[in-house]
Amino acid sequence: MNRILFVCTGNTCRSPMAEGLFRQLAAEAGLRVEVRSAGVAARPGSPISENAQRLLQERAAEGPAASSPVTEEAIAWADLVLTMTVGHKAVLVKTFPAALDKTYTLKEFVREADASAAEERDRLAAELALKQALGEQVTDEERRKLMELEREAPDLDVADPYGGSLDRYRACADELAQHLRLLADKLKRTQS
Repeated sequence: MNRILFVCTGNTCRSPMAEGLFRQLAAEAGLRVEVRSAGVAARPGSPISENAQRLLQERAAEGPAASSPVTEEAIAWADLVLTMTVGHKAVLVKTFPAALDKTYTLKEFVREADASAAEERDRLAAELALKQALGEQVTDEERRKLMELEREAPDLDVADPYGGSLDRYRACADELAQHLRLLADKLKRTQS
């Protein structure tokens, strides 16, 4: 049995949609999984967004009715933690270091993407920001390298529809569905 925890910011949009859509997809594929979602900044019991609810209804998928924060118990429960952004992943790994080996962005996990370019980009961006904060000059070569890494690095984030139109939620759900199908395929290979 695989226990998957989807994580976003407030657990009101992306992770509830991922939970509901993947639960439905997994059932159709005959996968043995349990699915939950949570947010790194969720307020317990807040309702999921109206457009996320509508989207799940449109797709006949069942997600959570209310948000849940990420807790130590939720991390311990999960065999796999899939975040919606690199930022969410960083927060989780910092807050729950024991989760390092089972925490990925959704896109990173399903694409088996080489995240090294993204990690190098983030490292260089942080170094250059620190350099500027200390009043040091950023060289043209450093700027060129950062721009090159920006072009090379895969986008590992799922777009946030928060506060957007139903069409924006549909676009997010389509993006999620594409990667959730890859997740189902990957899990199917490991469960066979």
